[in-house]
Amino acid sequence: MSNDLAKLYSTRLLALAADIPHVGRLEAPQATVRERAPLCGSTVTVDMDIEDDRVQHFAQDVKACALGQAAAAVVGANIIGCTHAQIARAKRELAAFLKENGPVPAAPFDGFEALLPARDYKNRHASILLAITAADQAFAQAAEKDCA
Repeated sequence: MSNDLAKLYSTRLLALAADIPHVGRLEAPQATVRERAPLCGSTVTVDMDIEDDRVQHFAQDVKACALGQAAAAVVGANIIGCTHAQIARAKRELAAFLKENGPVPAAPFDGFEALLPARDYKNRHASILLAITAADQAFAQAAEKDCA
């Protein structure tokens, strides 16, 4: 493995990718969103239930590269109990972190720091953003149903 790839696929990143929380599907979710990265074909499907404007139940079906899996692990480990504002902020901050050399996203999503070496791999950014993007959309979808 080249030095660049060894830096990209660090032990920490691979450990995250190997242990994704909340893998699977919910039986009858309030919302389901599937996101796909067109360049690489990675997909993440998120099921979500909200209660009192917070994520109550969450599941994700992740078919992505190690970078997308690691990002999904960070999302899964931290999303229960989050508000829509926290998720939307994490999505914006992760995009800025990757594309604009912004700071590490704020807690509880500061685990995205493990993806720092991926900044240089623009073709992987879409895969990294899948889980948080799907979660943001699923929350909005669930909230809309909750109000209906």
